[in-house]
Amino acid sequence: MQRRFIDYLIISLKGMAMGAADAVPGVSGGTIAFISGIYEELITTISNVNLSTLKVLKTEGIAAFWKKVNGNFILALLTGIIISFASFMKLAKYLIEEHPILIWSFFFGLIIASIYFVAKQITKWNTGSIAALITGAALAYYITSLPSMASNDSPYFLFFAGAIAICAMILPGISGSFILVILGAYKTLSNAIDSLDIKKIIIFALGAVIGLLSFSRVLKWLFKNYHNTTLAVLTGFIFGSLNKIWPWKKTVSVMSDSTGEIISFSKVSELGTLSVYQKELQNFESYKTVVENSILPNHFSEINGQLDAQILYAVLLMIAGFSIIFILEKIGNKA
Repeated sequence: MQRRFIDYLIISLKGMAMGAADAVPGVSGGTIAFISGIYEELITTISNVNLSTLKVLKTEGIAAFWKKVNGNFILALLTGIIISFASFMKLAKYLIEEHPILIWSFFFGLIIASIYFVAKQITKWNTGSIAALITGAALAYYITSLPSMASNDSPYFLFFAGAIAICAMILPGISGSFILVILGAYKTLSNAIDSLDIKKIIIFALGAVIGLLSFSRVLKWLFKNYHNTTLAVLTGFIFGSLNKIWPWKKTVSVMSDSTGEIISFSKVSELGTLSVYQKELQNFESYKTVVENSILPNHFSEINGQLDAQILYAVLLMIAGFSIIFILEKIGNKA
């Protein structure tokens, strides 16, 4: 099908939605790609990049190469992702620090709706599909409950982190940024970008490229040979990730940024949630969450000095997030 300019503009808008999601540790751009109708094309396009593609560039020229790699699609999508990621990252940081319940509520509603739209693409439910869904949900829940590792500056580790994180970024339900947090590479990469440490950035990027090219081929094969089962696993991933997105948390342990020591949060503050403590002091760098548990809003209020749990605004934002997925899905069906 020949695409028009408006079609590529819509793809860029979808890329912007993906970039905004990937800027938040815990939210997957792959989920947005899936419900907006471009996921399988994205996976197929990435997996088609190989040595034979480079030979086309050499033997047939740039025009044939550009068509072979679906260049217009990739350019439109990457433009949206880069613009959004760069502009939304600071806003996301501000919202997570100053209004954590509200932003997580919005994304919780978004993820709930995503489960429905991904699951409805499964054409046949059977014992295998249900087992795949449960397995995916259990795996994602386990990943979101893992404690964060200490930071690691090893070049080999950065390469490995890049390969693993990029795989997560293209999986619906699992956030690449969150994987970096768990691996202890998020701060290392952030510092490398801030200080323009080209060596570390290149090592990370090489790992990401190799991971992306390898894993996309696996996903393409799975979609081709086990379409329903793959969709069921991905639905489970999204469902299991809700544990991370839940707005009300109790902090169990934290890591000191200055010493790297992991300690019980009760030794740091009488409050029960790190984000509340950080906002009170306006200090968001001294400690990082290692282990936290999802709790009910009334419990959140109790352990944080009867702080308002913002239930009404949280519910309204969940509804807003839920509604946006319906809009994206309709756009995906038209494009």
